[in-house]
Amino acid sequence: MGAAANMDTPILKVEHLSMKFGGLVAIGDLSFEARRGEITALIGPNGAGKTTVFNCITGFYKPTEGMMTLTRGDGTGFLLERLPNHEIPAHAKVARTFQNIRLFSGMTLLENLLVAQHNKLMKASGYTVLGLLGIGGYGKASAESVELAKHWLEKADLVDRADDPAGDLPYGAQRRLEIARAMCTGPELLCLDEPAAGLNPRESLALNTLLMDIKNNTGTSILLIEHDMSVVMQISDHVVVLEYGRKISDGDPNHVKNDPRVIAAYLGVDDEEVADVLVSVGDEQVIEQLDAEPDPAHGPAASSSMMAGAVSDTIGHSDEAGERITVSPGASKAQQMDAILHRHPPAPDGAPDRLTLIKGIGPVNERKLNEHGIRTFAQIAAWTKADIAAAEAYLEFDGRIEREDWVGQARQFAAAKQGGSE
Repeated sequence: MGAAANMDTPILKVEHLSMKFGGLVAIGDLSFEARRGEITALIGPNGAGKTTVFNCITGFYKPTEGMMTLTRGDGTGFLLERLPNHEIPAHAKVARTFQNIRLFSGMTLLENLLVAQHNKLMKASGYTVLGLLGIGGYGKASAESVELAKHWLEKADLVDRADDPAGDLPYGAQRRLEIARAMCTGPELLCLDEPAAGLNPRESLALNTLLMDIKNNTGTSILLIEHDMSVVMQISDHVVVLEYGRKISDGDPNHVKNDPRVIAAYLGVDDEEVADVLVSVGDEQVIEQLDAEPDPAHGPAASSSMMAGAVSDTIGHSDEAGERITVSPGASKAQQMDAILHRHPPAPDGAPDRLTLIKGIGPVNERKLNEHGIRTFAQIAAWTKADIAAAEAYLEFDGRIEREDWVGQARQFAAAKQGGSE
């Protein structure tokens, strides 16, 4: 047993967590901390990897890479990725609820909370018939368990229905009962997977009241997955935002809700439209950061897709003439686009072509290409494989330009334009 943990020591520290299912990277190099005595929310669009993170923390999955350190109040540390899953609640004191309610619907509310304390009761019985006979220390342990169950039924505003079947409760009350059952295990970290899902405003308020009571009066820290932003912003001390398994924002609720990356993620815009969203919220610095290489401290190495491994820092190609063309490791995506103009003549003076006639080029892509001097069909028609690779990296299209044959379409439009001018 270690010395008592300092309040500044995070209760949970996740470092470089990755979870791969075959070739699919569900979580990519994720690092964050959950501070002791606080409510930390893990949010993000559907499919961002939030539940996968929970499954790693609570032992349902063993991560491909990374370390998850839980430090209890007495200073004892546990590496969760090394613990058998049944030891995580028993020794590391981590409790968890699920997206889908998992109560014993035919048992009463009180019985559901007593079941959560079965380890304590079995130990008091000596794992023998002493429990049936009610002798030894079992009688005292049983009475304490009933009192604890009643305490949490009161906290959840459910004590008047203690003898009713759990399945008879309204949906919101069942959610609170699940949390009360988890608290009967005496957790130091409570992991809640979308507890406000499907709740009406009154039920959400009751949930908020319960969670704030747990935070303020028990010493239990809470890690929360939630889509209901009214819940997240009202009760969270710290918010971590995921998108496609990567962390895109990390800070207090006010910082996160104003982060352009988060706004873009929650609007569900296409990759090529993200820049417009960022412009609309007026953060040119973030746009420049998005044009640069990923920050290795906050996400995985550069990858051509979430289905592939990291690509090398230097991308080399041969053009149609056999000339080797390399993009230097330090070149940003925007610089790679500018390099196209150094290999081909700039656009002639005059009105630019309507690049949106090419399938796959919308108004946003047209503007982004124009910004780098690409304004005519003829310029795109002359692209080499190296140019296509640079454009796909810049637009984050990952093979789409080749699949949609922008070069072939551009040649047809350029030829039609030439024919019309003769």
